[in-house]
Amino acid sequence: MTRRFNPEPGRNARTRRERRRRIHTGLIALLSLALLVAADAGARAADWATVVMYHRFGEDSAPSTNIRLDQFDVHLAELASGAYTPMAVDAILARLAAGEALPDRTVAITVDDAFLSVYTEAWPRLKAAGIPFTLFVATEPIDQGLAGYMTWDQIRELAADGVTIGSQTAAHPHMPAMSAERNREELARSNARFEAELGSRPTLFAYPYGEYGNAVREIVAEAGFAAAFGQHSGVMHGGMDAYSLPRFAMNEKYGSIGRFRLAVNAMPLRVRDLTPADTVLRQNPPLFGFTIDDEIDNLDQLACFASNQSGPATIERLGQTRFEVRLDGPFAAGRGRVNCTLPGPDRRWRWYGIQFFIPG
Repeated sequence: MTRRFNPEPGRNARTRRERRRRIHTGLIALLSLALLVAADAGARAADWATVVMYHRFGEDSAPSTNIRLDQFDVHLAELASGAYTPMAVDAILARLAAGEALPDRTVAITVDDAFLSVYTEAWPRLKAAGIPFTLFVATEPIDQGLAGYMTWDQIRELAADGVTIGSQTAAHPHMPAMSAERNREELARSNARFEAELGSRPTLFAYPYGEYGNAVREIVAEAGFAAAFGQHSGVMHGGMDAYSLPRFAMNEKYGSIGRFRLAVNAMPLRVRDLTPADTVLRQNPPLFGFTIDDEIDNLDQLACFASNQSGPATIERLGQTRFEVRLDGPFAAGRGRVNCTLPGPDRRWRWYGIQFFIPG
């Protein structure tokens, strides 16, 4: 066998080793970069979003449903800081329904009742900031031309600009206190007005006053709405009932930048096996309880607060993940709320809220 002559065998060997070293180093760098990208995407991916609710803007005569303009400007500046992803509600719902991830800290803006200040104050600010929003409209005040409300022309202008228009019935009634027949009539009447004025009926619904129970839920679903929102605090997430979606309400008293940041940075406190099974109470106070999903830790730090008592509610832990909340006394007739929170990662809070309707 003839051996080929190599005038510099050591040099060629070193060259081959150097080439292999460079290839190896490059592969490690690429792998490290891929892992960093994957880890970053995993850290930022979520199946939840915070939905924020407003009513009036700069209407000082109604502080319980109003947000001051200086407060609202600070909220918008926070959303524009780069830490959040503002997104339309219907786009979020479509992603959740498809099982697609959302950016962490996705936030949606909703506005109820179509007061005139939405048109004159909120819309120009949201448009300038490039933030989409959904407007829920009760049709009867618009038809009656009530002072302080938008007109159909103004609502059409918003819709043409890309604002999502949702329904809030015709007369904005207390739905759990009405018969099924009257609730169906409310939805049919408002849907007819939307079709006449906007050319289509909304697919999103907001319960007036955030009040609903199982019977109202079923009627809203039967009417063809894809999702419905209450006024109980919490974080919307994948797997949640589409007709019991939460929103953080903002007003003058509860509209500080601290509370706004708490809401838009919140994470879901995922619960199941909820009791009572209906939010329309037949027993008052309710025997309220739930099971927390297994992957959530720090359960010994769970705290719950009810709207009818000043301090934290007594919590009884049954097993590892089952909790019963013992309330001191009954709720007054109307609405009663319980909010449960748990410290989460990165100084964020997990949040679950519920609103009961108390007949009477």
